[in-house]
Amino acid sequence: MYCFVIVASTGCTSSNLQDKELSALKGREDFRWPQGKRAAISLTFDDARFSQIDRGLPILDERGTKATFYVSINRLEERLDAWKRAAANGHEIGNHSLTHPCSGNFSFARERALENYTIDRMRSELEESNNIIERLLGVRPVSFAYPCGQKFVGRGRNVKSYVPVVAEQFLAGRGWMDEWSNDPAFCDMAQLTGEELDGKDFEQVKQLIDRTVANGGWLIFCGHEIGEGGRQTTRSSTLKALCEYAQDPANGLWLDTVQAVSGYILKQRTGAGG
Repeated sequence: MYCFVIVASTGCTSSNLQDKELSALKGREDFRWPQGKRAAISLTFDDARFSQIDRGLPILDERGTKATFYVSINRLEERLDAWKRAAANGHEIGNHSLTHPCSGNFSFARERALENYTIDRMRSELEESNNIIERLLGVRPVSFAYPCGQKFVGRGRNVKSYVPVVAEQFLAGRGWMDEWSNDPAFCDMAQLTGEELDGKDFEQVKQLIDRTVANGGWLIFCGHEIGEGGRQTTRSSTLKALCEYAQDPANGLWLDTVQAVSGYILKQRTGAGG
């Protein structure tokens, strides 16, 4: 089990940490982002796609922006040196499962269909993926992204959520194709919402940011390929504009990794942040 002491320094188990969180959340309306910020943004990218290395990292590094990359093991191994540099430059490397299991209704996932999984198998594969990433990159993931945004294993009456497994092993779990940003004083850290970044121009992105600022929330963007066109592609021009807008102090935004923002929220909830 992954104890959150790494981030929060609480010396706790996951169960009593959750109890403390729930107690702290009752009636809590005084949450504040650091340094007077009005909202938080995290940029996340899935699958360790090659365009993230070739096009995305240069954009991010040139602007001093840190992102979270939820890596697929096979692609990680194919560009290992580049991912080592990304981790060394302060980007977060997260867990995206061992084999990217999704519903077998997706033909590409038929051989690793969630309908045929058990909780024990999922737990074992998440642990194995963490171990591989730690061995290859020297960092152990503390956040996870649900493949295809799907959170259940099994069929019919035997369906079970694996959200509790993610809560045991990780500081945070991120969803996909959701409709709203996260309320930092309420959100379940094991099933954070994520909104699609692919295919959007900056004006569309800014509408989501403005809505998040109005609610003091945490907006987690999710992307895949990085370029200027194609399916599941975050536009390079949008990424550049987003980084520059978020880093302008006048806009009151905190742009950081899922690990950093999750750790801050956890400290606020447990009282470690003052």
